[in-house]
Amino acid sequence: MRPAAPRAAFWRAKIAACDRPIETIPTGQNGVARMGLANAVENGEDTTEHKHSGGFAALTLGSIGVVYGDIGTSPLYAFREAAHAATEGGKNVTPTAVLGVISLILWALIIIVTLKYVLLLLRADNKGEGGTLTLMALAQRALGRTGAPIVLLGIVGASMFYGDAMITPAVSVLSAVEGLKLVAPGFDVFVVPLTLVIIIALFLVQSHGTARVGAFFGPIMAIWFTLVGVIGFVNFLQHPGIIAAINPWYAAEFLLTHGHIGFVTLGAVFLAVTGGEALYADLGHFGRKPIQTAWLGLVLPALTLNYLGQGALVLNDFSALENPFYRLVPASPLFLVPMVIMATSATIIASQAVITGTFSLTRQAVQLGLVPRMRISHTSEHQSGQIFIAQVNGMLLAGVVLLVLVFESSSRLASAYGIAVTTTMVVDAILAFVVIWRVWLWKPWAAAAIIVPFLIIDSIFLGANLLKLFDGAWLPILIALGLITLMVTWRRGTRLVLEKSRRTEVPLMTIVKSLEKGSVARVPGTAIFLTSDPDYAPTAMLHSLKHYKALHEKVAILTIETTDDPIVPGGGRVSIEEISASFTKMKVQFGYMESPNVPKALALCRKAGWSFDIMSTSFFLSRRHLRGGAQPTMWRWQRRLYMILARNADDASDYFSIPSNRVVEIGTQVLI
Repeated sequence: MRPAAPRAAFWRAKIAACDRPIETIPTGQNGVARMGLANAVENGEDTTEHKHSGGFAALTLGSIGVVYGDIGTSPLYAFREAAHAATEGGKNVTPTAVLGVISLILWALIIIVTLKYVLLLLRADNKGEGGTLTLMALAQRALGRTGAPIVLLGIVGASMFYGDAMITPAVSVLSAVEGLKLVAPGFDVFVVPLTLVIIIALFLVQSHGTARVGAFFGPIMAIWFTLVGVIGFVNFLQHPGIIAAINPWYAAEFLLTHGHIGFVTLGAVFLAVTGGEALYADLGHFGRKPIQTAWLGLVLPALTLNYLGQGALVLNDFSALENPFYRLVPASPLFLVPMVIMATSATIIASQAVITGTFSLTRQAVQLGLVPRMRISHTSEHQSGQIFIAQVNGMLLAGVVLLVLVFESSSRLASAYGIAVTTTMVVDAILAFVVIWRVWLWKPWAAAAIIVPFLIIDSIFLGANLLKLFDGAWLPILIALGLITLMVTWRRGTRLVLEKSRRTEVPLMTIVKSLEKGSVARVPGTAIFLTSDPDYAPTAMLHSLKHYKALHEKVAILTIETTDDPIVPGGGRVSIEEISASFTKMKVQFGYMESPNVPKALALCRKAGWSFDIMSTSFFLSRRHLRGGAQPTMWRWQRRLYMILARNADDASDYFSIPSNRVVEIGTQVLI
């Protein structure tokens, strides 16, 4: 579903936002300085200048390779599936049906992608960043405490993305490799095995990063769009009457005269716009103008020509409906084989986009308290967006392989495709209304006049995709329901654990005043206690005093907060408060798109005037051991699920990049 610069460095399929993190550190909800910007921050540079590096032409080319990978491979299957639905599997092919389907596809591209995303939502940015997460942050900031439904929308959007992330590689690569069947019928048996080889190889290279191959994404996709436009135009010249499909009346007439079949066809037509939401999601990486220029100058014309060419081909020869995209190419292997290779390359790029987008989404979900901590590896010293999460990579690989083995063809798998993207687009429309009304300060009726037509169209497409529920659409819904259950359970469990912990907490100033009287022995060095609530003494401190009867000469209470901004510039990140001769409260704020790294956060504190020696500093973390209480506060199955998630969360010291030889973990038991 779903940013020349590498894809992995820029794509951040940004879905899911929530209110202020409810977990206590170190449960993984708060972000710290991103790897790629750390040096700039420490040198006092303005990090906002790093967002759109490169000239306008380079940014435009990069957006072609990064933003449009998914929607750029839709011609492989979108018209075929829509035409099959409109003609009942090719039994009733008529010129009216062909014109109607092409008209529906073209106007879906114009209304949903061009008007909604390119011209409207690209203007709704949060300090230059875009995406569902940005809309959510803006909307929740405007609604304040009444924004609980916004959190639910974020959870739904994030969950649906994972389902889409499994389907996109499977359907895209399958549809490309299926071109081999036209080269020689005997190649049919090799389609699934070759698809599996390509997919497995794609996932295996993820841990090495994608900087080198990513540099070619822009040029390859530019060639791809040029190629699909040219072959479409050549076939268009053979039946130029297909140009009539630009008239929206053909789309309206088809829907009015075909009843249920017309509604079913809409579900397949939507395949042509899957990936359109990436226009907005990648706003922060290229800027509005380059993305708009790429769409209006190359991508939209190329897609339009190709769909018109496919329609013209079918009007000339109804049998071409079997695989109209590859039938645009001369039947000789001399032309077909290079086209299959080129299509496969394009689908690999589209798949890479979704995979790296899932890594970025997961990182944000961890920092926002939606899922447990996970080990995040950075595959580049210069680009913070290039990350790898082994658990997510393994989960996606297993899911994609299973889909290929079960469905075996892109046509069967296409029935499961689209429901996730339509749900995301409905969510975007709802959040956009809130932003236009409460952030842009438009009158409610004016905001509704802009958004309601888009919401109605998105809802109609959602309804059409729901008709495919028993043909495969159940799959992403099932995946989403499982992830929604997981996220809701994690949020509720962490809130209950926090409430239990609060009952035994002591105000920090009470402890400080007592310790300043000299009632406890002090030892050389510095102790840093991490906590999410600096007004109360950290649990690790209380247990340290209880068991060791001593405390370090210098004590720092460190709170790391995630803000509603995507990236917090160098100024205003750190606040330091001396609360006594030996106690210091420090707060470091970072954006929701930044990764945890406590030592780099402390480097910011040092620049703000707080001195320390890392070699004489100890970090104290609390490790909670969960046990079932006599009076459970959660359903039994939900409590069991939460305890499993908590046990499998990544180690706090690794997640926050704290030197392992400087960490002291103190355990406490919590009954839930």
